[in-house]
Amino acid sequence: MFDYETLRLIWWLLIGVLLIGFAVTDGFDMGAGILSLILGKTETERRVVINSMAPHWEGNQVWFVTAGGAIFAAWPQVYAVAFSGFYTAMLITLSALFFRPVGFDYRGKIDDPKWRSTWDKLLFIGSVVPPIIFGVAFGNLFLGVPFSFDNLLRAHFEGGFLDLLSPFALLCGVISLLMIITQGATWLAMKTSDEIRIRVTKAGIFTALVTAILFILAGVWVAQLDGYVISKIGDLNTASNPLLKSVILEKGAWLANYNQYSWMIAMPVIGVLSLLLTAGCLKMKKEGLAFIFSSLATLGIIMTAGCSLFPFIMPSSLMPDHSLTIWDATSSYKTLNIMTIVAGIFVPIILAYTAWTYSKMFGRLDNKYIEDNSHSLY
Repeated sequence: MFDYETLRLIWWLLIGVLLIGFAVTDGFDMGAGILSLILGKTETERRVVINSMAPHWEGNQVWFVTAGGAIFAAWPQVYAVAFSGFYTAMLITLSALFFRPVGFDYRGKIDDPKWRSTWDKLLFIGSVVPPIIFGVAFGNLFLGVPFSFDNLLRAHFEGGFLDLLSPFALLCGVISLLMIITQGATWLAMKTSDEIRIRVTKAGIFTALVTAILFILAGVWVAQLDGYVISKIGDLNTASNPLLKSVILEKGAWLANYNQYSWMIAMPVIGVLSLLLTAGCLKMKKEGLAFIFSSLATLGIIMTAGCSLFPFIMPSSLMPDHSLTIWDATSSYKTLNIMTIVAGIFVPIILAYTAWTYSKMFGRLDNKYIEDNSHSLY
């Protein structure tokens, strides 16, 4: 079907698509979960926000599960190093995510203000923690992760959770959080009415502009970092072995791909321009366009990180030569081939079904609808 090198490149793109799909879809309901506590002034308003994402949040989280499964199958060494090295961060993320399903289902079980307020706070935690940690994780990829392999390709990780919280990584965490809040604000601007619509519109304009500024700042910071460059590598069609290459560090090397592949410059441009257009469309009350541009901004930001790191997936700060790349951290040729066939069949079906469900459940919610259906909604 395809040669090994091409399959490795295909799965770099497909995993990128899954991560973007997760950030766009689960991103808007996490953003809405954050804004529900901040901007929902009454119980009815908070229920408007929660029920705006009620038909979709479970399906949205499937993107996260699928991305994790795809990384396990396509990049097993990356999965092993990430889940062992980032174990505490992963555990915190999963613990926060646990609050979401139980929060949605339990908050309405007892008609008591304290009960519902507690679950609203847990939903907030379950929405705010994951994007911060995901952003911090991406930031650490640019700095290098402290791992190495022995001769049997067993990974050894040094450092702890607090070592991941460097200033640059925290900046990436803030960008990720604001990106998700912007996505949630544009979704709520489409789905709500009355006072809550006015509030989320103002919030979306603010977070979109701040995200654009911080994203540019992060780009300037990346230009000052030591980037990784492959100085020697073997045949790209041979079996994966991350120990068979040489890597050097050069200041500003993370921007080298934009000189070599000029089309990549479109990614940061899309990220910044889409954020500005998001704010402009919200200002003009073009909420549908704002959501599209916010989604494009998410795509641009994630693809900027991927294009800057390419072909590295997880650089090593301990042993740069042991860094994991798309050329030496993948599964076998047969595995990638079978996965590509399966993805070619089922991904279009999933996308078509997802689009159909969103079209069928589209429409605004207001306080009256919640009050008239108070016993059948979240």
